[in-house]
Amino acid sequence: MDMKKRIHLELRNRTPSDVKELVLDNCRSNEGKIEGLTDEFEELEFLSTINVGLTTVAHLPKLNKLKKLELSDNRISGGLEVLAAKCPNLTHLNLSGNKIKDLSTIEPLKELGTLKSLDLFNCEVTNLNEYRDNVFKLLPQLTYLDGYDKDDKEAPDSDNEVYAEGLDDDEDDEDDEEEYDEDTAPGDEEEEEGEDDEEENEEEDDDDLSGEEEDEDLNDREVDDEDDEEEERGQKRKRELDEEGEEDDDD
Repeated sequence: MDMKKRIHLELRNRTPSDVKELVLDNCRSNEGKIEGLTDEFEELEFLSTINVGLTTVAHLPKLNKLKKLELSDNRISGGLEVLAAKCPNLTHLNLSGNKIKDLSTIEPLKELGTLKSLDLFNCEVTNLNEYRDNVFKLLPQLTYLDGYDKDDKEAPDSDNEVYAEGLDDDEDDEDDEEEYDEDTAPGDEEEEEGEDDEEENEEEDDDDLSGEEEDEDLNDREVDDEDDEEEERGQKRKRELDEEGEEDDDD
């Protein structure tokens, strides 16, 4: 696919000023030029042109906000002095697999004061004696060269870190969903609370009814007891009268 068509597809109905990342890997450049890439991409922060046949970066448009530039596996052998003017805020530059043979070729990069990471894997310059020490001296603003700092500590893989954070977020979302499923949804909680209240009211009503029935039973027992007492008093009075009558007969 040619470069111009690829850029058109990458836009996806957006305007160039809306694009922050642009990947044009393995496209065909036209005589080493990136056709279709203009200074209208003013918000562009990441540009990848891996294996597109570039021989120079002289035709890059001015990209003031560009921070990361991937140029690996091309045929660039010089002309890097234009980067300071065209990409003044560049922090990461990958020139791996290009035709860079000596330190003088990369010397213009010292004008990129913001440059923190430079990759020159598979370039002839890496075969020079004391290559790493000399590059760090030549470009004192560098923190990482070919993925390692001056003390041979590996640079953090920002892409993997972002990916890991994305996974963590997904796991957190899944955990939240599981907790949400285990716990009752708010509407269901309200329904359950309403059902619990109804059950409590029914139990209270049953308790009230039971209490009333117990009161009625108690009243019935009291009435029965009073009737029994009256009957017993009546029988006792009758016996007394009979005894008085017998005494009168004896007299």
